[in-house]
Amino acid sequence: MLETLAPPASSRQAAWMASPYLHIGPDRVYNPITDKLILETEPGYPELRALLAGAVGAEHLGAELFAMLSQGGWLVERAVDASRLFRLKYVAIEANSHCNQSCYFCPVSIAPRETYQMPTELYRRILSEVAPYRETVEAVFMINYNEPTADPRFVELVGMIREHGLPPATLTNGTGLTPGRTDRLLELGGLRFLSINLSTLDRERYRRDRGGDHLNLVLKNVDYAASRPLAEQMDIVVLGTGNEEHREDFERIRERYEGSRFTVKYFEVNDRAGYLTIGLKAAKEPRRLCGCEYVGSRPLQHLHVTPRGQAVLCCQDYNETVVVGDLNLMSVDEVLTGPAMAQARRWAYGVEEAPDRFLCRNCRYALTRPR
Repeated sequence: MLETLAPPASSRQAAWMASPYLHIGPDRVYNPITDKLILETEPGYPELRALLAGAVGAEHLGAELFAMLSQGGWLVERAVDASRLFRLKYVAIEANSHCNQSCYFCPVSIAPRETYQMPTELYRRILSEVAPYRETVEAVFMINYNEPTADPRFVELVGMIREHGLPPATLTNGTGLTPGRTDRLLELGGLRFLSINLSTLDRERYRRDRGGDHLNLVLKNVDYAASRPLAEQMDIVVLGTGNEEHREDFERIRERYEGSRFTVKYFEVNDRAGYLTIGLKAAKEPRRLCGCEYVGSRPLQHLHVTPRGQAVLCCQDYNETVVVGDLNLMSVDEVLTGPAMAQARRWAYGVEEAPDRFLCRNCRYALTRPR
């Protein structure tokens, strides 16, 4: 018996349980709703693990330990619908569906979408409803499967995000990040985060892999930005399939931008929750879902909005199979606390058994455990 376990306490403690929305690691537990970690060396960790394993109930905790775990969000009341809880950290608003490339590692290459532009008024309204969460929001991204710099309003939209006190962020192929736009963004105060997707310095392979002969233009734009404080964090992501060619591309790009403001990172492409045939894939054996670790928890920490105002669970959902709200008819708060999002959270975390075709079942970033 753990030393800090006590004889059963009042029924008040028995009405509490370990949160079902925790990420359990070998030596730590993470709470995506509070954004806190508890390590195996810290007080309360062994008791929390015992609670999660079902070995004891909350009524067996000493009063001081119960107070620490309940006040810290590690425990939740059984009567509370914990699937309505969240912590908004990342917002992605896709203002325009257009992309000027057709990269082999993107669904756009096999199923291009009809071009549609979100009305500026809707974009502004969504930002106004995200703004109250500015203390927890770490980035407002301008991308899903579009190319944000292909939107003629790109700089205007960055300015709009800043006007609402939110941190603008973008992932881009760099084609429209011209020196003129870089200068205008600097005048606005720059970005919180910038990631350039640059997979090779070989012009012919770039054209073949992306469906456009844009490499020289991209390098001109990236070289101009490389010495300027365009964002607090500036990355160049070298995507590939993990083969020798990919590793060589990474080394060449890293050498080119060594000493610049860019950090060059190596990433393998994934199959977009089974949509593509290439890339890293989810394990095939049947397992029970128990969370998400794709740049944080998509169900608990993200809001994804398409150009038509549909809120979807995740950027992996190219076909929009898990729509959790319609921002043409609903507010951001109504989406985040609504029944569709709550249902998706319960499925993603295994609180309820998800349908066989649920998106997370095919995603390599889903947390799982044996059935």
